[in-house]
Amino acid sequence: MAKIPVADIRNVAFGGHGAAGKTALLDKILSMTGTITRPASVDEGTSICDFDEEEKVHHHSVEAHVVHFNHDGKRFYAIDTPGYPDFIGQTIGAVHAVDTVVIEINAQSGIGVTTRRVFNEAGKAGLGRFIAINKMDTDNIEFTVLVKSIQDMFGKSCQLLNIPLGRGPDFRGVASTLGVPEDTQGALIDPNEIHTALIESIIEVDEDVMARYFDGAEPTAEELARLIVHAVAGGALIPIVCCSAKTGVGVKELLDALVFCGLPPSAVHHTAVTADEKVVDVMADPDGPLVAQIFKTRIDPFVQKLSFIRIYSGTLKSNETVHAEGIRKGVKLGQLFEIQADKTEPIESASAGQIVAVTKMEDLKTGMSLGDLLLPHIHFPSPMVGLAITSKGRGDEAKIATALHKVEMEDPTFHVHADPQTKEMVAYGMSELHLQMLRERLKRRDRAEVETKEPKVPYRETIQANAEGSYRHRKQSGGRGQFGEVHIRMFPLPKDVKMEEFCTKARFPSMKEYHYDEENNFVWVNSVVGGTIPSNFLPAIEKGFKERMERGVIAGFKVQNVGVEVHFGKYHDVDSSEQAFKTAGSMAFRNVFQQAKPGLLEPIVKIEITVPGSKVGDITSDMSGRRGRVLRMDSAGGDLQTVVAEVPLAEVMTYARALSSITGGQGSYSLEYSHHDIVPGNVQQEIIAKAQMKEEEEE
Repeated sequence: MAKIPVADIRNVAFGGHGAAGKTALLDKILSMTGTITRPASVDEGTSICDFDEEEKVHHHSVEAHVVHFNHDGKRFYAIDTPGYPDFIGQTIGAVHAVDTVVIEINAQSGIGVTTRRVFNEAGKAGLGRFIAINKMDTDNIEFTVLVKSIQDMFGKSCQLLNIPLGRGPDFRGVASTLGVPEDTQGALIDPNEIHTALIESIIEVDEDVMARYFDGAEPTAEELARLIVHAVAGGALIPIVCCSAKTGVGVKELLDALVFCGLPPSAVHHTAVTADEKVVDVMADPDGPLVAQIFKTRIDPFVQKLSFIRIYSGTLKSNETVHAEGIRKGVKLGQLFEIQADKTEPIESASAGQIVAVTKMEDLKTGMSLGDLLLPHIHFPSPMVGLAITSKGRGDEAKIATALHKVEMEDPTFHVHADPQTKEMVAYGMSELHLQMLRERLKRRDRAEVETKEPKVPYRETIQANAEGSYRHRKQSGGRGQFGEVHIRMFPLPKDVKMEEFCTKARFPSMKEYHYDEENNFVWVNSVVGGTIPSNFLPAIEKGFKERMERGVIAGFKVQNVGVEVHFGKYHDVDSSEQAFKTAGSMAFRNVFQQAKPGLLEPIVKIEITVPGSKVGDITSDMSGRRGRVLRMDSAGGDLQTVVAEVPLAEVMTYARALSSITGGQGSYSLEYSHHDIVPGNVQQEIIAKAQMKEEEEE
């Protein structure tokens, strides 16, 4: 295909909360621009963008999907994104591939959780933002109230670029507020009231024009056309447009607005890092150095792995060898494709501003930069909701592992971890719904059926006091016996301690050496003098310690934050062996640990909960009931507040359901690991009792 001028490209992501009508709007756009000729409906399962079986069954997007079309001489690459916060990783990847984000709002239900998230993500990325009020043909719309809530939430830079003519079934068109039309019959707001605020938002980016305007000179049409792009790029203007995806009213005007003041690739500032770590500007120049990034990976059952690439600078050619981040030698790409939802069209080359894909490139991963410059990494939220996974069919473990690896490659917010402590395979996602959708995909695409259950909480064991003791391992059963005696002192080990300062001669006068395990914050010190334990048996003692730490002492959980000093022992010339001393070390550790005020540690997470202000009291009360500690409350814009707290992970493993119940679906939250802390005595007794009961059942 012919090279597309950068100025004629519009990369646009359509985002917003569920049921805002993003997919239906793109289906309508593809139809109106003549890109498709067949009917497309989300409800009937014939949508162009929602083509996965899970999307057809549930009638909502699960993945971000790329389409392209032409309008008024411009080439559009558009990305339809999921509306549910459970799939926010797909939206974040899409946002990093575009220059403009159209944030859709349901005219009837208003601003949703994902609306706010997408707005903020687009702002952090420095993109142009539009707000499209969709479903203007529905009943019970309070238009002026909705516009005020948008401005209260997102700021006065949100200005109406057009206003609706009629409402509900009488919604017949839109009227521009930039050049006020004569026919405004049925307008819900007087366009003259909006015109002045809109003009002032546009000219804010040019001091000379602004000065002349306040002296009484109206800006010319040419000046407005030039400045409006700068205003959108700088965030001084966030245009609001009105439409109905169902009837098509206002859709052409939305496309015209994206042509007129949507951002071309050259209008968004990007930086990259050179090999010698210098930060440089990236120019949208087809003849410049290659700078590109993989923003999405998809495993397709027919063409296998698809890597979606946004090109920021330079030109990319089919079968070209390019440098890929983290790979020493060049990577030879295969055939380039343009993507139309689930269809691929081979192309020979693509240049700055375009979105393309390559297939079957196993070395390429989401977020990876292509070319000699490194773009900033895409930051995806960490998945914190886990489900333990087991194979439904006997002998399917290898197939399940392969299928889960595929999902990990295509979804950065999904992670699988084999927990050596709980002996469980745990899949982590953004929510229970997220994991359920992925489970359905495993069954459909990979014929891999799994069973899930709530995972065990990864508690840890530790001590809270000093203790000392010994253990003599002696066994005689004919022939050579076993003998080993180990004397140890045990002490709590503070976190983040500087070991060289901690293990000094002042603390351990006879110290010969120490070994530190940073992962478990464990140190053992050798203070044996006089050869009471030969040096060749000391590694076996350490091995005995570590095996006991893995198995746990009081409840079967891994041990951490402990120090042990081996200071004395006894051996036998004939009967002593490495196995004998390993056993003696393990048993000495167990016995002394039980005397050192043992306790359980539980994972504490930092949780940020954004809710309407009227629900803050309910949230803080709920956190208190979950043994949480509220750290602070921050304004989240409009009537929203964010409650920041620390709470035990065990108390919020199914928090999505509770939050939805408390807030009527208007709350959102995020989790990240903070630290481990001691479990209260009454809770600890319950955990230990359950662990001991299970151990007895297994025996």
